Amino acid sequence: MKAAFIEQTGSPDVIQFGELPRPEPQAGQVLVRGEAVAVNPVDTYVRSGLIAMDLPMPFVIGCDLAGTVEAIGEGVTGVRPGDRVWSTNQGLLGRQGTFAEYSAIDADWVYPTPDGIEARAAAAVALVGITAYLGLIRDAKLAANETIFVVGGSGGVGSMVVQMAKIAGARVITTAGSEEKCEIAKRLGADHVIPYRQQSLADGLAEAAPDGVDVFWETRREPDFDLTVNALAPRGRMILMAGRDARPPFPVGPFYVKGCSLHGFAMFNGTADELRQAAEDINSWLAADQLQPLIGKTMPLAAAADAHRLQEDSTLAGKTSLSGKIVLDV
Repeated sequence: MKAAFIEQTGSPDVIQFGELPRPEPQAGQVLVRGEAVAVNPVDTYVRSGLIAMDLPMPFVIGCDLAGTVEAIGEGVTGVRPGDRVWSTNQGLLGRQGTFAEYSAIDADWVYPTPDGIEARAAAAVALVGITAYLGLIRDAKLAANETIFVVGGSGGVGSMVVQMAKIAGARVITTAGSEEKCEIAKRLGADHVIPYRQQSLADGLAEAAPDGVDVFWETRREPDFDLTVNALAPRGRMILMAGRDARPPFPVGPFYVKGCSLHGFAMFNGTADELRQAAEDINSWLAADQLQPLIGKTMPLAAAADAHRLQEDSTLAGKTSLSGKIVLDV
């Protein structure tokens, strides 16, 4: 089968595209014939070695997948050959990735694709959708009529946070770096967009939420905790999902006096039950046309190395105007 894989960590140049043996589903696994996959920042961190993990070599890259069940292993129930499915949380913690024509995946991580939802859309929503769900629903417990601020409302996770927060009945404030991205964020449901190249974040938040925000969702690699704590309302919650190497000062006094809380999490630490609950709700929103995956660029699987370069240019260097997800057709 054709696959995008590595035999050592490093730059995008280490990604190879070629033939690997087709996997066979073991007990408890599902063999999925891939149709679309999506690129995530964590994919580039694993490939580069920035996140150190034990990787079976050759290692197929990628977390997300949408396709059709080809075969099932012993003991698998609830899914049959021919079913359309999507998956995430692959290519991590010793599991092979998804950038291949076929992937053998534990049935715990496979979810049905709703009727009428294309494979590209299902792949694009996978990791970012579940990440947004865990942070908003499980951790922040966002409630109707609360105010949430999320950095980067036209990004992969940010676009999901904006939409899910609106589904929950919240008021949404976000940022964008261009007029085009401001319009995207508004189209997704943002009530107020701060154009951070023209207005400081502190001034924008003071204007949009003078009484503070109930939830502050941080996606930047260098959090500014002084700004965040100042922007939080009493008993506000901060969601932290970025900044692996950041060591910023933290204003302990103002934070605890306000009764605030801080929730740090990584999607791949979620349990199978937590991810399945998230997937069930995501599927219902997709089916009801309440959740719109944001796809910024589509490419063929053979261009996996170029896709990783584009993701790094956007995530690490800020060199591109990419909005939403990079999706590859298998």
